[in-house]
Amino acid sequence: MTDANLSDHAHPTLYIVPTPIGNLADITQRALDVLASVDLVAAEDTRHTARLLSHFSINAKTFALHEHNEQQKAAALLARLQQGQSVALVSDAGTPLISDPGYHLVTQCREAGVRVVPLPGACAVVTALSASGLPSDRFSFEGFLPPKTKARQDTFRTLADDPRTLIFYESPHRIRDSLADMREVLGEDRRVVLARELTKTFETIHGAPLGELIAWLNEDANRLRGEIVLLVAGYRADKSALPSAACHALGLLAAELPLKKAAALVAELYSVKKNALYKWGLENL
Repeated sequence: MTDANLSDHAHPTLYIVPTPIGNLADITQRALDVLASVDLVAAEDTRHTARLLSHFSINAKTFALHEHNEQQKAAALLARLQQGQSVALVSDAGTPLISDPGYHLVTQCREAGVRVVPLPGACAVVTALSASGLPSDRFSFEGFLPPKTKARQDTFRTLADDPRTLIFYESPHRIRDSLADMREVLGEDRRVVLARELTKTFETIHGAPLGELIAWLNEDANRLRGEIVLLVAGYRADKSALPSAACHALGLLAAELPLKKAAALVAELYSVKKNALYKWGLENL
């Protein structure tokens, strides 16, 4: 092994090791060298990681570190590192800590002065973004959407006027509900790209205005399968349009006050034209 960053007992190290998100050929040689050289592999699912290690003929000890035990087990791994061992942290797929376990362990290691070395590699967020056709100069990764409708819609309202490309992870059994909530808040015309089964045989990357995307998704049940990344075009201001937050506020106030009074208050809060708000209220409330 020629990599100067590979482990040795004089310099115990926590390695952050990305693993393939589907295609095993995407693993890097450096990742394989690290996994073969460390004293221990901390894995989100040891059975899943055992299959990966076996595929590449790597005989390594594994240690379970997942979202349900990380806060308790991180201290044990830190103790091993402080005793001179080196550890590789992996998740089931992609880069650890990106909607996967590892935050508590990395934080404790850095606070204790233990060396942390990140390896570049597979990440579904970047893979999807690079092929989406949406602006990539500024983006915000928001992780998994909340499981309940109200919380999802609240999330979309908070982000409705964000000009950056927004990226979410979603599961197949919730994708329809999430897109319906997104349409409720963002409207049918917001462009959204759905990327599923990235790097795998049935990889699909399809973009369309939200209303069309929902119709496309409902045409074929196979389009619901697999791990999904949703990429949402950022808000682009229409000078004649009212901010979505102002419209939402008007809806809340109009339930308690006369529409004209509610429009006046919201217009002052959001620095928009009272008459435009009042007209919007007459047409939409």
